[in-house]
Amino acid sequence: MAGHSKWANIQHKKARVDAQRGKIFTKLIKEITVAAKQGGGDPASNPRLRLAMDKAWDANMPKDNVQRAIDKGTGNLEGVDYIELRYEGYGIGGAALMVDCMTDNKTRTVADVRHAFTKHGGNLGTDGCVAFNFVHQGYLVFTNADEDKLMEAALEAGAQDVISDEDGVIEVITEPADWAQVKAALAQAGFESVDGDVTMRAQNETVLSGDDAVKMQKLLDALESLDDVQNVYTSAVLHFDE
Repeated sequence: MAGHSKWANIQHKKARVDAQRGKIFTKLIKEITVAAKQGGGDPASNPRLRLAMDKAWDANMPKDNVQRAIDKGTGNLEGVDYIELRYEGYGIGGAALMVDCMTDNKTRTVADVRHAFTKHGGNLGTDGCVAFNFVHQGYLVFTNADEDKLMEAALEAGAQDVISDEDGVIEVITEPADWAQVKAALAQAGFESVDGDVTMRAQNETVLSGDDAVKMQKLLDALESLDDVQNVYTSAVLHFDE
C-alpha cells in the first residue's frame, strides 16, 4: 500500500488543504460537534472526538472554539443539528470516489455533490457501489527513520503493520481507534511522523496521468470545496506531467 506515488499524492493533498485553510476550522468544528454528540464529551473514552481534537490542535484552533463545539455536541450549548451523509461514485477513468458530508440540509447537499460530479466528468453512483474497495484505517508516514527500530516501536504500540518502499518512506498502519495512541507512543519513542490521518484507504488503485490526472484533480477540488463536504476519498493515484 505504500509507495512513492502515494507519498506524492499525500504531499499534493496537503498543499491543497493548506490552500483551503479558511474552511478547515468550519469542518473541524462540525466533526467535533458530531463526535461529541455521538460518543460524549470526554476524549479519553471517545476516540473519534480525540482524533478531531488532535486535528484542531494541529490546525492551531483556539481552545475556546474546541470547547464550544464539544458543548454544542453534548447539548450544553444550543447548536445546529448536523446529519452525516456518504455519497459514492466514479471519477475519470472509473476511479472510485467516496464523499463524506455533514449537513443541516440534505436536499442542498445532494444537489451540490451531484452537480460537482456531473460538471467535472464524474458519475454519482448508488450506495455501496464503491465502498467495498475501501478500508477504514489509520496511517502515519515517516521519512529518514530506522526501519527496524520504528517497526519494533510501532508494533509494541499496537500498530497493525509497517510498510516501507524503495524511497525510504515508511508507513505505519493502525486500527482507526488506535491511531492517536500509536502516534503518541511513537512520538515519545522519538519518531515524529511527517503526515498521518484516519482515512478510507482504497485497496485497488486507479493510476491517472496527463490530462486525465488534471481532470480528476478538478473533480476532487470541486467536491472538497463544497461547504457540506468533510472528506473525499478516492482510488485515483495522480501523476502530473512535470
